[in-house]
Amino acid sequence: MKNRCNSSCSLALGTVLIWGVLLTGCGGKLEGSTYTGNGGVVQVEFKSGGKAYVSTGPVSTPCTYTEEGKTVTLVCEGDKTVFTMDDDGALNGPQGGFLGRLTKKK
Repeated sequence: MKNRCNSSCSLALGTVLIWGVLLTGCGGKLEGSTYTGNGGVVQVEFKSGGKAYVSTGPVSTPCTYTEEGKTVTLVCEGDKTVFTMDDDGALNGPQGGFLGRLTKKK
């Protein structure tokens, strides 16, 4: 009986560890990606730890971001911009805004 419990416990622990590694190792969909928009004038670099940098020409602003499903929230200097991710991976911001549609840089 003792060996049976140890085997079951080991299997359960192993499963939990594998899921933990898979979930944390993947990171977000955006982490490590760069997106551009507005005719190439705007560039957003998504880094690890929820950090991002928005560049407009030579000026780069540090920001933070969160991902929840297909919604990405970017906060720069207190200004919040909410994007929706399309099936093709593009990010759609507010209509007519400076960060309207961003596409992944290849």
